[in-house]
Amino acid sequence: MFRTALRNVLAHKARLLMTVLAVMLGVAFVSGTLVFTNTISDAYQKSSAKGFDHVDVAVTAAYQDAEGNKVGKYAELTPALLAKAAKVPGAASATGVVSGFTAVADKDGKLAGGDWQSSGGNYWGTRDARYPLVSGHAPHGKGEVLLDAKTAERAGYRVGDTVRLSVDGPVLTPKVVGIFTTDDGNVAAGGSLALFDTPTAQALFDKKGTYDEIDVQAAAGTSQSALKAAVDKALPSSLVETTTGQRLADDQATSIAASMSGMKQLLLTFAGIALFVGTFIIANTFTMLVAQRTRELALMRAVGASRRQVTRSVLIEAFAVGAVAGVTGLAAGIGIGAGLRSLLGSFGASMPDGPLVVSPGTVVTALAVGTLITVLAAWLPGRRAAKIPPVAAMSSVHAKATTKSLVLRNTLGALFSAAGVAVVLAGTTMNADSGQGAMGLGAALLIIGVFILTPLLSRPLIAAAAPLLRVFGVSGKLARQNSVRNPRRTAATASALMIGLTLITGMTVVAGSLQTSIDKMASAAIRADYVVSMANRGPLSPEVAKKIAADDDVTLSSPLRNAESRIDGKSDYLTGVDGAAIGKLTDLKMAKGSFTVGGSRVVVDEDRAKEYGWQPGSEFTAHFEDGKARKLTVAGIYEGNDLISGIMLDNKVLNPHVSDPTDRQVMVKTAGGASDAVKDRLAKTLGTNPAIKIQDRQDISDDIAKMFTLILNMVYGLLGMAVLVAVLGVINTLAMSVFERAQEIGMLRAIGLDRKAVKRMVRLESLVISLFGGVLGIGLGVFFGWAAGELLGTKMPTYELVLPWGRMAVFLLLAGVVGVLAALWPARRAARLNMLAAIKAE
Repeated sequence: MFRTALRNVLAHKARLLMTVLAVMLGVAFVSGTLVFTNTISDAYQKSSAKGFDHVDVAVTAAYQDAEGNKVGKYAELTPALLAKAAKVPGAASATGVVSGFTAVADKDGKLAGGDWQSSGGNYWGTRDARYPLVSGHAPHGKGEVLLDAKTAERAGYRVGDTVRLSVDGPVLTPKVVGIFTTDDGNVAAGGSLALFDTPTAQALFDKKGTYDEIDVQAAAGTSQSALKAAVDKALPSSLVETTTGQRLADDQATSIAASMSGMKQLLLTFAGIALFVGTFIIANTFTMLVAQRTRELALMRAVGASRRQVTRSVLIEAFAVGAVAGVTGLAAGIGIGAGLRSLLGSFGASMPDGPLVVSPGTVVTALAVGTLITVLAAWLPGRRAAKIPPVAAMSSVHAKATTKSLVLRNTLGALFSAAGVAVVLAGTTMNADSGQGAMGLGAALLIIGVFILTPLLSRPLIAAAAPLLRVFGVSGKLARQNSVRNPRRTAATASALMIGLTLITGMTVVAGSLQTSIDKMASAAIRADYVVSMANRGPLSPEVAKKIAADDDVTLSSPLRNAESRIDGKSDYLTGVDGAAIGKLTDLKMAKGSFTVGGSRVVVDEDRAKEYGWQPGSEFTAHFEDGKARKLTVAGIYEGNDLISGIMLDNKVLNPHVSDPTDRQVMVKTAGGASDAVKDRLAKTLGTNPAIKIQDRQDISDDIAKMFTLILNMVYGLLGMAVLVAVLGVINTLAMSVFERAQEIGMLRAIGLDRKAVKRMVRLESLVISLFGGVLGIGLGVFFGWAAGELLGTKMPTYELVLPWGRMAVFLLLAGVVGVLAALWPARRAARLNMLAAIKAE
């Protein structure tokens, strides 16, 4: 039986090629994902580990909880603590580290590093082992800065050039006095690093003679754990926390692995979808192969082969096919992993250098996935073949499904579908967090149910296309009859395409609805022409608000100033605003009370009001960071959103209690309204600053929507793999169907059907099957998109369902194109059959 199974594989190479390709694509996706994520993760981990080479123990400030209603704060790492750390037994040196956001502009005035990877720090003394100088000298004073070598090369700076940069808003123009190299992972990923002398860095990053961290390096022969114990003994635990360099490196590696985990899971999810679609093709292929070999299997049974042996022979064939697909998929996956890394580089997303990582786990996973998926998909056709009695098999090649089996299938499909719809609907009534699991389970049940019911659904839906097919005469009529002749085969072929289009349509519906909701949110909540903020959404210097207010074109402006406080024993943030202007700069819908900000009167969002049990007229006491308190009154409760929320009070009340105010953003209304010319004038007022974003309402909406657009484009690309697998399935089904119907096609040719009509018949059959899958997929996608929107609506009040009719029409058209393209080779093959040889074929 083993030799027979292998001979069958070799004898039907052409028939099994599409199956191998389908499995290979899924395996390649899985292995490519693992190779890519492992390679990137390994490169970042090694790079980050190098960054801790000069840190044996890191000393950071401890958070000091305040008693009662006072606001807590972090302790200060003073020069005295630095001196103590340097004198600890076993310490070779101690370095005070200062760091913060620093935006560096290139020669064109654009941000040289990524928004979140643009950083700055201090260069220690005249030599700093952390940052070896390539050229130039150490910085001295406010007018000198060092740049990392990659940023200098990318932005076109050399020693002696003047560079434009910003830390919290105001533009600085120091001279580049040196270029250095670094193992910093952010720089390797395309960010920038600027270094100042320590006093300058302390002044710029608001440290006032203190440090963010003290790095202690061990003397020869002293372990990190021994040094940590000595530092713990020497420095007060109420002021500092200590961590070994190895622990920092391990934590960084864990953090990198966790950040890569999301990408890995996303890519593996789509790999799983491709494999899931591939299982339909495999099952379909082996069902047809078994049907074609029914007499052969019956003869084997007649000469003594048991049912188990027949099933085993089919599974051996599947194992051989899966093994070949696994090996080729692994090889293709390694190429995909390398290609993805190069692709990221071509998009400007640079990353640390490192070798391509092909772990033993990746190899085992690829081979296991390839063989297991194929064997499992072939098990049912093999088992079904073994059940056919030898005498019945010898008398008829085709074994029709019994009425009992069809009733059972339809009943199961109806139960699964009903359960899926019920669970999805139940999920829409839950909150966003708990409803996700229910919706995922319901979606899986519904897809399985529709797949089981697809043979039943195929007849009425394909019959609906009959009037259109009549236009093509005999070819159209034959195509319709062929499509419904074997409903199970048609269902399995269409289902592969259905799954891909379900996901694509669902994601498109959600993304389109979210975009509309974000536009609505931005236009509904903000009356201001512009919102000014830092590129990294970090603290903005109050100087920016002063410059904006002084501009002649500005009629109204208000900074949104954050300050920590304690309310009813809880830590919370207050948002300081210009009480006279904020009502004209925002358009927040009031749930209760009036929008009045001034003196002791404040407005709060609904979530805060519910948390504290406030109503209009409620009084509460806010405790500020300077230890003083003020009784405030709730004037109104507004509907907060992702753009504006919190407790708003007048800056005249807040400012006296804040020692070092910083703004989150500044809202601006101008005499001329929003226009490119006005935006350019504002940018010039702020010194054409690379660190500052000036955005109108559409810019804010587009900025938020970028993430959804990026995800949607990724989804389209990734689901393209599943659609490609589905195309192979259609080609495979049609090719084997042509082989099965060789006699029939020969007879049609003999009685006058010409080659063009035969080609047309096969193409129309493929078109009908593809459009059938497309209609089901788009229908399910719209349902899932609506359900997901109901869930999102619990967190986004402005959410409303928007059906992208144009895109859905394009998806249906693409399904038809898939059908036409998939039929090219089978149609050509059918038309070239020799009619006499086909009529005589068994």
